[in-house]
Amino acid sequence: RYVLLFRNEGPQSGASLEHPHSQIIATPITPKRVKEELMGAEEYFKLKERCVFCDMINQEKESGERIVFENDHFISFCPFASRFPFEICLMPKQHELNFYHSRDHLDEMAQAFQVTMEKVTLALNSPQYNFLVHSGPNLVPRRGYWQTIHDDYHWHFEIIPRMTKVAGFEWGTGFYINPTAPEEAAKYLREVTLPA
Repeated sequence: RYVLLFRNEGPQSGASLEHPHSQIIATPITPKRVKEELMGAEEYFKLKERCVFCDMINQEKESGERIVFENDHFISFCPFASRFPFEICLMPKQHELNFYHSRDHLDEMAQAFQVTMEKVTLALNSPQYNFLVHSGPNLVPRRGYWQTIHDDYHWHFEIIPRMTKVAGFEWGTGFYINPTAPEEAAKYLREVTLPA
């Protein structure tokens, strides 16, 4: 039902292996956290008749304060309600349900991802991190299941530098304490000059 691509870098990322590694794992169900995101996107679409992720992109472009990098087809930004310091969302500007749908723009995706990660590496002194690819689930025909998903969900990367620890309050409530405003984080990353 679901395929997750992720990367763990360092012990703080929860890695069980000593070296940085990426994995692709398929699950027979849609995981709880993914399902919550999918259901939230569906509810937003029912209320507004448009994609919440497309609205996020438009809001970020209008404000400009939280953008880290953008090219013609991709944008990376520190989300308004960032859970973690320097958390970054990278997504296609064009509405696309699945990671696979961006195959025509692999060069632009690679550029956006590389520049974003180089800025994180230089600005934060090679932090430990996780990145995840949230893509639409494998659609199995079921009555009443994800009827608007092609219109309401938008695949994206989540990049999470491990600058703070998740502790009892976060585990107990699902609320996160982020001591760094996303506007400050994005400005700091934007100002990083990459070597030529």
